[in-house]
Amino acid sequence: MTSFRYRAARPDGRIVSGSVNAESAGSAAALLLARGLSPVEGLRESPGTRVRPASRRQLAVVFRSLVSLVNAGLPVERAFAASVPLARGRLRQLLADVHRAIHEGSSVAAALKAGMGLVPSVIVGMIGAGERAGQLGTALDRAASHLEQEAELLGRLRQSLAYPAMLAVTGTVSVLVIGAVVVPRFAVLLADLGQVLPLSTRLLLAGSSILTRHGFVLALFAAALAALTYRAFQAPSLSTWLHEAVLGMPVVGSVRHSLASGRFCRAFASSLRSGMPALPALGAGMEAVGDTAIASRLGRARERVSRGQPIADSLSTESAVVPVCAQLLAVGEAGGRLAELAERAADVAAGEGERALRMLVAVIEPLFIIVFGGIVIFVAMALLQAVYGLRPA
Repeated sequence: MTSFRYRAARPDGRIVSGSVNAESAGSAAALLLARGLSPVEGLRESPGTRVRPASRRQLAVVFRSLVSLVNAGLPVERAFAASVPLARGRLRQLLADVHRAIHEGSSVAAALKAGMGLVPSVIVGMIGAGERAGQLGTALDRAASHLEQEAELLGRLRQSLAYPAMLAVTGTVSVLVIGAVVVPRFAVLLADLGQVLPLSTRLLLAGSSILTRHGFVLALFAAALAALTYRAFQAPSLSTWLHEAVLGMPVVGSVRHSLASGRFCRAFASSLRSGMPALPALGAGMEAVGDTAIASRLGRARERVSRGQPIADSLSTESAVVPVCAQLLAVGEAGGRLAELAERAADVAAGEGERALRMLVAVIEPLFIIVFGGIVIFVAMALLQAVYGLRPA
């Protein structure tokens, strides 16, 4: 389904503009006429800019509501209409659009796909597979479970990183206040005495002077560097190389690889259970990893599978997943329980990633304390050395 921009006349003669989702320009024009709108110029295909997915927690609430309503016997079209109040922002508008599109004859997957990424591609693929197999209710249930598991995992990860982030922010603010407010006042007092200051005090005053005089420029430079780094991670030409570099880091790389492997295996298992064939399920899992380097490896593994190689061997050869996942997938592939073992592999990989992340956080927290505490100790010693070194004139 494609989004088309339009300018059309209402029955009262007023000109309105907007967008409509349809399979073709002719279908879009027919939809506008059915709504009482007469196009005044040719329909233009929207560029199709993708947006960031909605909150996993919010999506999980919406899809669990859809499951409950559909299982209660409510038609899927009315289930989407009833779930609109549960959402906010763009997702709320998308649910209303999905309700209208289903009423006009569109499939659920095609209507969700028109959200341009607001609903993750793996969820759209699962629902599309369930629709083709005549098991939409089951597909919605598995999509809701998948979103709930992802939301729970993301919540635990954010909880693990909350304290180090707070420590980094408060420590940085404290150092800036000391350097830009406290030290300059001591500098004025020491300058009036006209005596030679210790080396540590001179270094402290020089750093404080740079911070107070060029702090705005330094802040702009830091913001520009952060923006360039973010753009580099988003640019297709650099993101794969940067993600590969992160994967090669000693501890951070293993955490990222384990978490990405867990996301892939969970999406792969959910897609298989929804009735999706292996190759499309691999593609759905590839879109769920959130790492371009891992996605590139999965793409190469998928090509191997399309040439007839076993799934587990292909994933292991390309190092697309951590070894424990490859081993469990091999057992599942050999025993005809691929979806079941993929779910178990997802739990194992996510558990490994969380444990490694906790270990990393356990190292980062005292490191922050040592660094910021060392700065405060240096400031105190430098000022005390200057005070104790004063000689009466």
